[in-house]
Amino acid sequence: MNAFLALVAVLGVSASGPLMAAIAAPALAIAFWRNAAATALLAPWAAARSRTELSTLGARHVALTVLSGVLLAGHFAAWVTSLQLTSVAAATALVSTQVVWVVAIDRVLGERPSGAMLLGCGVAVAGVLVVTGIDLTLSTRALVGDLLAVLGGACAAGYLVCGRAVRTRLSTTGYTAACYGTCSVVLLVAALATGASLVGFPLEVWLLLAAVTVSAQLLGHSLLNHLLAVMSPTVISLLLLLEVPGAALLAAVFLGQSPAWGVYAGLGLILAGLAVVVRGRRSDAASSGADPAVPPPA
Repeated sequence: MNAFLALVAVLGVSASGPLMAAIAAPALAIAFWRNAAATALLAPWAAARSRTELSTLGARHVALTVLSGVLLAGHFAAWVTSLQLTSVAAATALVSTQVVWVVAIDRVLGERPSGAMLLGCGVAVAGVLVVTGIDLTLSTRALVGDLLAVLGGACAAGYLVCGRAVRTRLSTTGYTAACYGTCSVVLLVAALATGASLVGFPLEVWLLLAAVTVSAQLLGHSLLNHLLAVMSPTVISLLLLLEVPGAALLAAVFLGQSPAWGVYAGLGLILAGLAVVVRGRRSDAASSGADPAVPPPA
């Protein structure tokens, strides 16, 4: 069942890039509305089913929930803006460094990555580079976009690590509603502070915003938040690398754009890297007697 949910989540986030690229609206508006709409849909359900767990949440987990929302806002603000400043290939490759940031954060927190994990992450990132190519332009505008993409990857890594800790105490509904709500508030403040327009868009823009909310936010991020209870942030980050060839394959199916051979080669490398990490985690868990599916306590 978890494998099926992971597949749906990857397909959901894979639709994010093509949909957002077609939305003629400011980056902060796109980021705000997809989170605000998801919050509006989840809040009544969370109020009905998660009120008790939210009201009894300790100060540490409240702080981590708020921090995860702030980091998610940082991820969206940086990532969507980077797509407007640098090439899609460069932005996609650089935001995918989030798996490297997850490993680095875990190392700082005292979790030493195994050789298999490092090897698998390296192979998977190489697969992303094969799909996107190395397309780093030296103009000032593109350099800012590249740096924002890296920042987006770092924020996404922190968001996943915080989510792992909170999901030990909160249900998927409670966590996602609180996280998306915090993210929406941060993005609203950022949009108002920078003068970004949030309304006055044509119907086509609103329909595309609805589509990206359903696919990428509800079926993508929300399912990944659910899987954080049974998968580590490293594995989730590796799954997100499949967004790169996934977007290309979706474009082939729905837009008739035949993907280059590099998409298939890169997909194979990403899957191979993911397999190495999962197999390595199972071997480590077997030797220690732990459950390989459950991430270590935060």
